[in-house]
Amino acid sequence: IFHRRRYTPFPSPRLFPPVPPFYTTMKLNLSAAFLALAATAASCAAFAPRPALTSAPVAGAGAAANAAASRVSRWALSAEANGANGVSINVNGANGDATADAASDLLSLPARPGRPLKVAIAGGGVGGLTAALCMLKKGFDVTVYEKTAEFARFGGPIQFASNALSVLKEIDAELFDRIMDKFTFTGTRACGIKDGLRADGSFRMTGDSLDYVFNPDAPADWFVKFPLKECADLYGLPYTGVVDRPDLQEILIDECRKLKPDFIRNGNPVAGYTSLGRGNGVDIDLADGSTARADVLVGSDGIWSAVRSVMYGEELRKPSGDLKKRQGCTYSGYTVFAGETVIDTPDYYDTGYKVYIGPKRYFVTSDVGNGRIQWYAFFALPPGTKRAPSGWGGSERDSQADPEENLVEYIKSLHEGWSEEVMTVLDATPPESVEQRDLYDRSPEFLRSWADGNVVLMGDAVHPMMPNLGQGGCQAIEDAYVLTEILAATKSTDKIEGALQTFYRKRILRVSAVQFLSRLASDLIINAFDTPWSPHDDLGKSWKSYLTFFWKPVLQYLIFPAQFAFLYSYYPTGNMGGLPSKLEEAWKVKHREDAENEFARVAKEGQRAAGPSFFEKAKDEKEAAVV
Repeated sequence: IFHRRRYTPFPSPRLFPPVPPFYTTMKLNLSAAFLALAATAASCAAFAPRPALTSAPVAGAGAAANAAASRVSRWALSAEANGANGVSINVNGANGDATADAASDLLSLPARPGRPLKVAIAGGGVGGLTAALCMLKKGFDVTVYEKTAEFARFGGPIQFASNALSVLKEIDAELFDRIMDKFTFTGTRACGIKDGLRADGSFRMTGDSLDYVFNPDAPADWFVKFPLKECADLYGLPYTGVVDRPDLQEILIDECRKLKPDFIRNGNPVAGYTSLGRGNGVDIDLADGSTARADVLVGSDGIWSAVRSVMYGEELRKPSGDLKKRQGCTYSGYTVFAGETVIDTPDYYDTGYKVYIGPKRYFVTSDVGNGRIQWYAFFALPPGTKRAPSGWGGSERDSQADPEENLVEYIKSLHEGWSEEVMTVLDATPPESVEQRDLYDRSPEFLRSWADGNVVLMGDAVHPMMPNLGQGGCQAIEDAYVLTEILAATKSTDKIEGALQTFYRKRILRVSAVQFLSRLASDLIINAFDTPWSPHDDLGKSWKSYLTFFWKPVLQYLIFPAQFAFLYSYYPTGNMGGLPSKLEEAWKVKHREDAENEFARVAKEGQRAAGPSFFEKAKDEKEAAVV
């Protein structure tokens, strides 16, 4: 019914493997389709009309320049490069007028199939580097402008869900294999939600029956488990997992340099741009005052994007007085603390990641390989806040430790009475490895295009999202792949503007649904979740507790199956058959060996403070040094 590369809530039934026993194909497809439509409709309600964008023409361009540019814009842009460095054409002089000689030189270029499309990419993050590799493989002449003076090993683990792994495999099989060598699978093991106060075994929410209501001796289990493996098996895709950001970055840079050794320019980011009109490309303003010209500028420079600030007329990074708004972003309602430790928990090899929920907070742990556990503590506090107010979330001010003295003790004090599983992870964490930041995201850009002339936004520059679904990097990778495919099919510079608008239209609905679902999870925890009611103890007696209790079957059998089926529904590789299982089996042996070696090292030498991770301290320090 649909070609497998199109955006649909579900793939063609021809690609389905045997259906998992816990639901039928039709129920899953209808649920996924309904979820996508509902998320998109809900997102629309929050938007107001915004002014249309315009492109700035080149002032004073003479007739010769216009004639030359017109001739250049009609040349076919082949997907095959004629050498590593394509022809770069500049038709405007100091006053915007090209001389007759210059025009003559342009018009006398020999006939040939075409020249490489010249693309500038702002930002060398996951999305920017993936886009660079995709485009280089298509024969484009690509240059990445990155603000850091040099790449260093910083940044924490990044989650790649099954949909992103399919895209990476389609981009380059060798790239995929190299990432798999550094990968830690989480989606093959138990992942889901636990009650923060009872997660150590006192809460009876288990199985497919109501035993946990009537039998106080029923085995304790998860509040809700995520069907990550089942949904990946449905489409025949590799399983969700994590890879260290520095490893991923090194792999992407190395693969790009094989195609163009000097593809990246460090320490000189994009500061602005001027669109030159249809078929004439874009002039790019760099931070050091110099300029560059390209056929296309891709803004992949993160949530505080300089390219975005020019496109939408926003003040770069400027916050509102209450810090709830910043450059078009909205405070999510959460500040988050993050840390990392090496710890041999009893369920280390059996669990991927766990989300412990409670009033106005949630705590996440994830296996990130080599015996390490990465954790995140989310608190519903105002932006810029470190110390919680008196009585916040059921805690008393006097019981809180001083965050200025020891962040681990402070975080423990805000989880007083919570599961020992949480406390065990915190106790094993060196306080100096804990970092904090406020979380911002944006509403979907339904009423403003992501493109302005020959300039386009992608990734966090246009659709940053809460980390609850682990889809931020995944959607940036999808952006990179789709954008490249569209540009590769564009055979004339005259058609680039239309191609970029096509990219926006192809991506907006899917990305908006993912943004909405990512924010919804956080909003539900703040506004609708509490300690679930249980007939076997005195915890959880508020109306939110009863609501949370009755959410269980809805989440387990409807919401989460539909959610993950929708997230994984874009997979350009098609069904990979037995490859995912083979990858998992090979990984299990290596994972256990690496973890046991690290556990032995810690037992002998003690814990080491983790390097800058989720918050990229090293990056900030390098930038400050450069300034």
